[in-house]
Amino acid sequence: MKKYILLFLIIPMCFFSQKKSKEEAEVEKFRKELNAEYLNPKETPLRDDNFKNFKGHPFFPFDIKYRITAKFIKTKDAQPFDLPTSSGKTKSYREYGKATFDLDEKSYTLTLYQSLDLIKQKKYKDYLFLPFRDATNEKETYGGGKYMDLKIPEGNTIILDFNKSYQPYCAYNAYDYNCPIVPQENKLPVEIRAGVMYEDIYHH
Repeated sequence: MKKYILLFLIIPMCFFSQKKSKEEAEVEKFRKELNAEYLNPKETPLRDDNFKNFKGHPFFPFDIKYRITAKFIKTKDAQPFDLPTSSGKTKSYREYGKATFDLDEKSYTLTLYQSLDLIKQKKYKDYLFLPFRDATNEKETYGGGKYMDLKIPEGNTIILDFNKSYQPYCAYNAYDYNCPIVPQENKLPVEIRAGVMYEDIYHH
């Protein structure tokens, strides 16, 4: 009988560890692809010595608590609007929906957007853009905030994996890029210690 009890205890643990490793593997893939992009002279936003000296991004340790299933509500009759960018210009977006989630027993809501330029391209037709700020900005992450890339969910939930959040291109090269400024409604009053970390060695 004891053997059977032990077996029942081990099976859920094995299942959980497999599930966790799958999620961690997804983040590992994201990290490798991001580093490869920045190390590729044809794709990198980095210039001159910043490119030569780049070895890879620093990352917060993977943390499963920052992979969150959020309640998703699509915005009805959303109108296009101009989102200000870091260069003083604007880019055309529309609000697509809102994601509400709990973190450390508190509830937060973030707004997800759709780029009106990108959705003209077939590969971006289901792409959603999530810019946000949190209490790590100007400390361990870029002062202007962080971004996440998501896909339109099929149901009324969406996975927000902050382990896949990253800094905008302008954090590394303010001269060649104009990046959307995070709207005030997407400013979180808590630290999101996940994703790409940042040390500002690029604007000196």
